Amino acid sequence: MNKIRELREDRDLRQSDVAEATGIDQRTLSNYETGKTNPDSYAIIKLCDFFNVSADYLIGRSDDKSLAIQKIEKKISEIQAGLNDIAEHLKKL
Repeated sequence: MNKIRELREDRDLRQSDVAEATGIDQRTLSNYETGKTNPDSYAIIKLCDFFNVSADYLIGRSDDKSLAIQKIEKKISEIQAGLNDIAEHLKKL
């Protein structure tokens, strides 16, 4: 799971820092990073929460780090802006 290593190194963290914050043993994190073992669902959730990324990103199914909720909020904002534009246009008629 190179994504774990990339996320950790991008934040200038040691494995022990991540281990302490997530409750996942440092040796276990090392095994995840080297591909010796794969994280279970509990570990994936803990790591996603800690790094604030989606599970799809963490397990390599997506290159998009964004969480689904962030995508939804962005789309809602875009829709609201469009509705505001329509309302302004209708006022001018």
